[in-house]
Amino acid sequence: QVQLVESGGGLVQPGGSLRLSCTASGFTFDTYATRWYRQAPGKERELVALISRFDETTNYADSVKGRFTISRDNVKNTFYLQMNSLKPEDTAVYYCNAASTFYRTSYWGQGTQVTVSS
Repeated sequence: QVQLVESGGGLVQPGGSLRLSCTASGFTFDTYATRWYRQAPGKERELVALISRFDETTNYADSVKGRFTISRDNVKNTFYLQMNSLKPEDTAVYYCNAASTFYRTSYWGQGTQVTVSS
């Protein structure tokens, strides 16, 4: 059974930090590129960060560059989003995604709420 299980969301004050985790099972994790998306109320889902299969490529949305870091551990079948200097506009439901163009498949986590508020 394929699963992506997210954890680490919550409420944090502006300027604070959170680390999201996404643990994969049921497929060959290191053959998939991984991404984090987010969706704020009333807005479309947007790509936040991506990391390729073996860490050779990362990319970030302009709005999070310099504040967020994506990483992965292929031994633990887990990838992460370290979020620093959080702003109220980072408030959203964050979703993890693993996708393979070779297998033409894409898997999603259940989403985790991140709220940045004082």
